[in-house]
Amino acid sequence: MMSTKTYIPEHYAPLLNLYDTQKAIGLLKRVFEDTLCGSLHLRRVSAPLFVEASSGLNDDLNGVERPVSFDIPAAGREAQVVHSLAKWKRMALYHYHFPVGEGLVTDMNAIRRDEIPDNLHSIYVDQWDWEKVIAPRDRNLDYLKHTVEAIVCAMADTQKTLRSVFPQLSVLPQVHKAVSFVTTQELEDAFPHLTAKEREDAWVKDHPTTFLIGIGGALQSGKPHDGRAPDYDDWTLNGDILLWDDLLGRAIELSSMGIRVDAAALDRQLKTAGCDSRRELTFHKLLLEDKLPLTIGGGIGQSRLSMFLLGKAHIGEVQVSTWDDETIQTCHDAGIILL
Repeated sequence: MMSTKTYIPEHYAPLLNLYDTQKAIGLLKRVFEDTLCGSLHLRRVSAPLFVEASSGLNDDLNGVERPVSFDIPAAGREAQVVHSLAKWKRMALYHYHFPVGEGLVTDMNAIRRDEIPDNLHSIYVDQWDWEKVIAPRDRNLDYLKHTVEAIVCAMADTQKTLRSVFPQLSVLPQVHKAVSFVTTQELEDAFPHLTAKEREDAWVKDHPTTFLIGIGGALQSGKPHDGRAPDYDDWTLNGDILLWDDLLGRAIELSSMGIRVDAAALDRQLKTAGCDSRRELTFHKLLLEDKLPLTIGGGIGQSRLSMFLLGKAHIGEVQVSTWDDETIQTCHDAGIILL
């Protein structure tokens, strides 16, 4: 069945019933977070649902999405519901005084009001947001790749645990631990006539676990592969973890991550993006003055990982959100219950 935004494969049937799905999600979240923390040396902390608008801590995503804003009369301030915690985490590490080699992880809940809902997208976003202090010598591709491999192994180990408790999930393809590393420029060179998303699908179909390197900066075509805010990832040292989803017949992004900007990279990227006005914000001032720790970090989609490991066709099967009438009808016609 097909709508303009939602596709349900023919003859799709969930492998788990409604409540077993909830039990599996609970197990998945506990196992994956514990495994991730052990692999990357992370400690759990609490995180905000909203931040002060003037702090500059909210994630600007592609730079055009509107945050949900509200006033706080008692404080005389304007607040914004977070898009993500990309910059907040780095400030948190600064305040916690975490040493090199250690970091934090937190549950991030966000509202992205301008998101266009489909099988993988919802206006409600839930992810593990993590950030880790690194040394200057770690700002390189080898360190980034090693971290990616650790995250992929955590996904594979979580899948193994889920299969032992819910054997019906064993019919799903295994997470490939061998990661294919490819740059956005290499994809453009290989598939010059395809769109960015079509390039991802073409590559990941044959390389089912892929890390796509270098998102945000312009390619030789003059266009970036995808947008990235200029003030958290270093566009030369970041990327997306992509897995091939047999059910939907497409690549799905499970994590956006990277080594964060240092003062030089921030200066360069603010100029390139035409965002020099941000230099006066607290976060940006501290970073340009080399007062914030060097870090690596990212977000890992909780609902998307749940979809993938539980064999679900629509994100509304694993999270509670609000949907348009067309999506509701398409899922209803396919026998899918949206939470």
